[in-house]
Formats: sequence, C-alpha cells, structure tokens
Amino acid sequence: MKQHNRAARLAAGLMVALGAAGWAPWASASEPARAPDFYRTDYGECIQGASADVAVWWCDAVHKIPRGRDVPDKAGPAARLAAARNDHEAVQVVLRPSRPLKQLTASATDLKGPEEAVIESDHVRVLRVYYHFVENPTDKTGVRDWWPDALPPLDQPLDVPAGQNQPLWVLVYVPRDAPAGDYRGQLKLQAEGFSAAVPLELHVWDFALPERNHIETAFGFSASNVFRYHGLKTEADKRKVLDMYFQCFSEHRISPYNPVPLDPIHVRFLPEADPPRAEVDFSAFDAEFSRVVEEFHFTGYRLPIQGMGGGTFHARREPRIGQFTAETPEYQAMFSSYVKQLEEHFRQKGWLDLIYVYWFDEPAPKDYEFVRKGFERLKRYAPGLRTMLTEEPVDALAGPVDIWCPITPRYDHRAAEKRRAEGERFWWYVCTAPKAPYCTLFIDHPATELRVWLWQTWQRKIDGILVWQATYWTSSAAYPDEPQNPYEDPMGYRSGYSTPRGVKRFWGNGDGRFIYPPLAAAVPGASGPEPVLKPPVSSIRWEMLREGIEDFEYLWLLRELIHEKRSRLSAGQLNRYQRLLEVPESITKDMTTFTTDPEPILARRAAVARAIEELLSP
Repeated sequence: MKQHNRAARLAAGLMVALGAAGWAPWASASEPARAPDFYRTDYGECIQGASADVAVWWCDAVHKIPRGRDVPDKAGPAARLAAARNDHEAVQVVLRPSRPLKQLTASATDLKGPEEAVIESDHVRVLRVYYHFVENPTDKTGVRDWWPDALPPLDQPLDVPAGQNQPLWVLVYVPRDAPAGDYRGQLKLQAEGFSAAVPLELHVWDFALPERNHIETAFGFSASNVFRYHGLKTEADKRKVLDMYFQCFSEHRISPYNPVPLDPIHVRFLPEADPPRAEVDFSAFDAEFSRVVEEFHFTGYRLPIQGMGGGTFHARREPRIGQFTAETPEYQAMFSSYVKQLEEHFRQKGWLDLIYVYWFDEPAPKDYEFVRKGFERLKRYAPGLRTMLTEEPVDALAGPVDIWCPITPRYDHRAAEKRRAEGERFWWYVCTAPKAPYCTLFIDHPATELRVWLWQTWQRKIDGILVWQATYWTSSAAYPDEPQNPYEDPMGYRSGYSTPRGVKRFWGNGDGRFIYPPLAAAVPGASGPEPVLKPPVSSIRWEMLREGIEDFEYLWLLRELIHEKRSRLSAGQLNRYQRLLEVPESITKDMTTFTTDPEPILARRAAVARAIEELLSP
C-alpha cells in the first residue's frame, strides 16, 4: 500500500539526506508556528450596497480565508473572474454577519454575454467552504486554527454564526461553444431578515482548453474506502457511485491509477500446456476501459502484472507464478506468453500510450539489482509496455526504466536532461513529504502551493504528476475500531510499518485526501442502513490542482501556436511570445522560493491567454 511506503522511507534515508540540506521534513508541532500568509488582510473587496449588518465581500479562489479575519477596506462593484472555454474558474463570496444568520441559501442566475449569448445557471455551482480544526500543525508553516478545505455543496440552508467569515465557492464552467466576451449575472443570497444580490462578471477568452491533458496525472484511489464510507453493497450501487467519483476526477483533469476497479483483466496460467502459456481475458476490461477513456478523458492506467513480484524498500516479493519461480522454464514460458498478449492487445486497441507499469515503489540501493532484473524481464518479452519507477535516475537502474518519478526535492534537472537525451521521461510526486519550505499538499499551507507545483512542473519539462492517494480517509492503525471522520479530524495518520494498534503518528493534515465522502457518509453507517448514493466532495486543494493543470494547458497551447505560426512572426513578436513560456521568478524562482500571493499567477495566466488570442486571430 502506498501509504505505508511514504512514511517509512522518508523517516529513513530521505529524511537524513534532505535534513542535511537544512530541510526538516517532520517539523515538530511544538515549534513556533508561523502562518503570516494565512492571516493576511490585504486582499478582497467589499460588495457595494450590501446589508449593514451582514458584510459581503469577495476575493479570488486562491486564498484560504481565516474565519476571524477582518472585512476588507477596499470596495468594488462585482466579483470578477476570467476563463477560457472548456475551463473552470471560481471566486469566493464571503459573508460576515454581525448577528447570527439563519437559513442562508444562495443561487446563481444565468450569465448573459455578448449578442444575447448565455451561460446557463446550470454551469454555476455554489459550494460552501468547510472549516476543519487543525489541532496539530503539519510543520512550521501551519498553525493551530480552523483551516478551510472541503467544499460540500450548499444544497440546504446554512446557519452562519455572528462575527465569522463564511465563504461560498462560486464555481463556473465555461462551455466549449460559449462566445468570447464579457458576461454578467448575479449570486442571490437569502436568509432570515437578509437578502442581497452579488454581481458576477466573467470574461471568456477566445479559445478552448483541450479535452485531454498534455500532462499525465496518476493519483491513487481507494474504491474500498468509497464502498465502506458510502455503505455500498450491490454492484449496481458501486458502479453508480464510482462513476460519480470518476466524473469528479475527470472534471479536475486528474486520472486515477485504476479507473476500472470492478473490471480487471483476467488471466489463467496453464503450466501443463505444451508449451506452458497464459490465457488472458480482456472482455470485461475492454468494455469498461473503452467507456471511461472516452467519457472521462483519462490519461493513464496503472497496469498490474501478475507474477512479477514487487514491493518497496521495506520488503519485497519474489517473482512467482504458482509454484514456479522466475528461473524455471515454466515461469518464463507463461510470463512471456502473458505479457506479450498484454502488449499486443493494448497496441491493437490504441491504448499503449495510456499504460504504465508501476510494480515496485521507492527502491533502496539494496533493491536495485532486483528491480533491474524485473524491468529487464518485462522488457525482454514486452518492450512496448511503459515502465515507471518512483525513484530519481541512478546508473544502476538506467536502461529499462521509461519514466523516472522522483519525489520533488530529489529531482536533479541536469541529471534529468541526460536521461531525456536517451529518450526517457520524467514525472514527479509529493506525499507525506516534502514539507516546508517546498510546495506541498497539506491543508495548513497556502492554497497557491499546489498551483505553483504545476508551474514548477512546466519549468522543468516534467511530463506527469503523481500522488499516492486521493481518498485516504482513515488509518487502520490510528483508527483500528471505528473509521476516522475526515471532516472532524483533518490529519493523515500513518498506517502499517509496525505502527501499534491505536497509535496516532502524523503524516500531515490532508495527506492522501483531496476529495471527501459526502457529509452524509462522513462516518460509515452514521446516517442509517441505506447506502449514500451521492457524489464526492471537492476541496480547495483539489481545485488548486485543477487550476495548475489548466495553467499548464494554457502554456502548452501557447507553445504549440508559436511553433505553428512561427514563419509569420517578426523577431520581436517571436521573442515576446517565447518569453511568456518562461516561468517568471515572481511565481517561482526555485523549489523553495515561490509566491504565496496569487496575483503573479493570475497576471501571467492572463498574459498567456491574450497571447493565445493574438496568435489565433486571422
């Protein structure tokens, strides 16, 4: 299990190595907390004409708003946002009542644009920002306080206490056929003794984002956690809810390791055949995989291969098929028959570029010979199957590895460029580490960090991002008897690796948890015996990943257009456009020096968008 691997390795070699460089991955929660960015008050605008006893203000979606921060001094006429077609963009509309506000509801009107164009209100979702109490800060960036993260829908009236901010997350999807230009609408707010209409202004850029990413994504997903929390028993219910989760992944441009958990490839090994061989049944897999690739536009599938063995730096399993070890002719005949069929089938279906074999995780030097032999065995019989390894490039493993995937602080650009010259590619990942001062995935860190991570990804010519889990809602060690409520306890706790039953060891707030079960399923069975057939709940961090991936796609579009239009551009135009492909220091100077203010990101994204429009103009 991935959650087992991260903590143990990082607690060992990675912690020592990076600690020597001045990085303490697991800073003590007792260290003095510093979260100056969390408590900033220099952003946001009050909405003019709001009620005297209920302040209404707005800001972009890339700030985490403390419950107690003051209302902004600045005022403005409307909440403003900009997006391309086939793009998502959000703003936060914040209420801070001076008296308790009862039964708050919110609804968006249609957005009306140029020449009677309309983005219908169905494309505008209103979510509420949920606050989680962080008892134990992840590291020196965090602080003990209420932190916003989950974004459940505002599908029933909400009470807002006096003197506290309650942000509403107003999420707009711009359809592919929406004309470019400026759109206007309203967010209508209603409560007992209160009503207000917040003007919304949306600018639509004159281009569309592609359906499928040009950056690969690979995120762990626990179908068993979903079935457990939702109380799902029947196959029909499981499939219905899985589709809700995969729709959520798809809308956020993120691919799960395995989008077909109920429809695996079946293999039957025949050691008594002459020669020994494998019978592979793709029928159930093909039907479902074809559907999810077409419907959800996923970029990859982590192909499990039986008989390869595997493991981690902590422990490993030797390759074996039944009683036959890798040295036996029976194993070799069955294994070769099996993987050759896999390769040929995926080639014929046109899916070969979606497949990656991730069979060993984070090897230590003692594992290098074992891992190399496993990769070479696979490549001997199925050279077209892409191999991926969560490790930085090392000479002892070079050759049979197609994709290197180091943890972000371990990425060495000069070493990577040498491997790229050999045709190899790079992904990278974050997990329980790194911690401050790197870009991380934790709840008690600035929202900008996950978005900046994608700009760092573009900057280093990295082709993919990986995170070990998106639905790690509980720990079998920390919560051995009753599962964790991820809303009430935001900490990701260690599981496995000899962690004693009932012992809570911290990995970090929100680690492995980007989407939540619906509130009705926050604790399995708490809402009664009936299954909860509702979609998952997004989070601010899940939204920031999407924003970063969309930023990456803006840059990709600009680069493609520069290449396509190069011959018609003057030297000055070419230089101006090419400079926009560079990531400015105002966004990220290096791996530990980057903005916590969204303004440089938003400004650069707008400049890239204007350049795309110019290049697309006749």
